[in-house]
Amino acid sequence: MAKTKIAISVDVSILNELDFYVKNHKFINRSQAIQRAIEEILEKMKKNRLAEESAKLDPDFEKALAEEGLSQDVEAWPEY
Repeated sequence: MAKTKIAISVDVSILNELDFYVKNHKFINRSQAIQRAIEEILEKMKKNRLAEESAKLDPDFEKALAEEGLSQDVEAWPEY
């Protein structure tokens, strides 16, 4: 995957904590730690968005829609 450099500003206390984990071999370097943190945040946001969109669905309507599709599928099954 292609990579690019970015510049960020970070509180000194956060950077010190990050450096502690790099020094203790939890991460190879700062970049790896920050990239992993960003990946985890983005994944969490995707899951939250899916949950929010799912919450907007009407359960009764979704059930009726699923049952309608199921009955059509069953009718299309061949007799054995």
